[in-house]
Amino acid sequence: MFLRDDPEYGLAGVQGLRSLRVPSSSSPLSPRVPLRTATTSIDWVPDLGAQIGSLDWWRGVATCTALCVATWALAPGIKPLVGAVPPPLAGAEWDEARAQGITAIGQGAATGRRMAANDLVAPLTEAPERPTVTLSATLGEGDRLDRVLMRAGVGRADANAAATMVAQAVPLDSIAAGTRIALTLGRRPDRTVARPLEALDLRARFDLGLALMRTAGGLAMHRKPIAIDATPLRIQGLVGSSLYRSMRAAGVPAKAVESYIKALATRLSIGRDVGAADSFDLIIERQRAATGETQIGELLFAGINQGRRKVQLVRFGPDGAKRDGAGAARTDGWFDANGQTERRAVSGLPVSGRITSTFGLRVHPLLRFTRMHKGLDIGAPYGTPIHAMTDGVVAFAGRTGGYGNFVKLTHGGGMASGYGHMSRIAVSSGTRVRQGQVIGYVGSTGLSTGPHLHWEVWKNGTAINPRAVSFAGVAQLSGASLRAFKAKVATLLAVRPGG
Repeated sequence: MFLRDDPEYGLAGVQGLRSLRVPSSSSPLSPRVPLRTATTSIDWVPDLGAQIGSLDWWRGVATCTALCVATWALAPGIKPLVGAVPPPLAGAEWDEARAQGITAIGQGAATGRRMAANDLVAPLTEAPERPTVTLSATLGEGDRLDRVLMRAGVGRADANAAATMVAQAVPLDSIAAGTRIALTLGRRPDRTVARPLEALDLRARFDLGLALMRTAGGLAMHRKPIAIDATPLRIQGLVGSSLYRSMRAAGVPAKAVESYIKALATRLSIGRDVGAADSFDLIIERQRAATGETQIGELLFAGINQGRRKVQLVRFGPDGAKRDGAGAARTDGWFDANGQTERRAVSGLPVSGRITSTFGLRVHPLLRFTRMHKGLDIGAPYGTPIHAMTDGVVAFAGRTGGYGNFVKLTHGGGMASGYGHMSRIAVSSGTRVRQGQVIGYVGSTGLSTGPHLHWEVWKNGTAINPRAVSFAGVAQLSGASLRAFKAKVATLLAVRPGG
């Protein structure tokens, strides 16, 4: 019989293998079969995923359980390691360690080697002051320069002197709110008086800085002019799916986008006439200082290229009026490249609403008899703004009879318009109003059954149907104004995009 570890086992034939077979009538533990042969024929580690529930499977479960129990029983115990803890320091050892340690002063530290005070140490009666103090202040909205300086610790005399010197360079009211003021206060003789002003530095204007320094003769002012590049900013791009979003994505400020849309709305319908393939073109006032700051102004040029049609509008004031430093309203308007402008009403009605009563004969809803209705009644919610249909002068603003709160505008050429039943009037008599300006708010004062606007229009003193009147006018430049306008158009169109 061949054994498993016999060198000729791998070469044994069928006859040799037959000699290893155990007779079917014999048990693996039969005395006639050697124990070594019987144990090797048993599979002690069968696959527990196959033949679940069979005798070989249960034998594998028993083997696994026995191995786990033996591992747990023979595993060595893990005991904690006890380390040596040094005894706490005390006495001289503690003082020596503390003297060499570092502790936060905020926690009351008193570390380091110190020597007790001797006869050479004299206690101070008060803590000494810094020779100079450097600080900054900010000019608030509606604030005054001298008050800001006094709140910062400058004496009244120095504050008034500094404000007087700054006023010689620029008007104090023209200094923008939020301007930062750098201050240096000097040494004072005692604590009962304010520190003297040694130096002051501020940006008085976008193109001018001012510095005040104390000299032997008192405060002296030094001007620091700042170079300014006034080249306008030109931005072009495609309209795309949204004119507003495309312009904002191109870097156009929101205020300039609003002015651009309002300007083009006088010549075409933004929602109907402007397509995705059209290209916008606009030029904005811009000032760039040599110190790096940039200041964006108002819209100067608004154009759109639709391929078949090109609209180019330029802001121009024939009378040369400009916006002053206090923010006064400009009197210029939008002219096309030929020097012609068309003034249109903001909408077909002075208030957003629906017509509830037309011009002509009607039965009065309160008086109950037929009479002439000399205007249009426009129903709108209480407090809705009422706009002037075109430029004019306020001839009357107040309460009058059945019209309640009433405003009358004269527009020139014998034309006038009236607005009644207002809840509140927003203009006063004698003032000039611009097209689209709010002159009041919808109400129900006077003989009225509900909140609405009564709108009348007169031609040479005779009431006419407001719907039959066109509030559009055309103005044409000529002479010196036209030449100045042409020069401005050429200058603006010469600006390179993104420059």
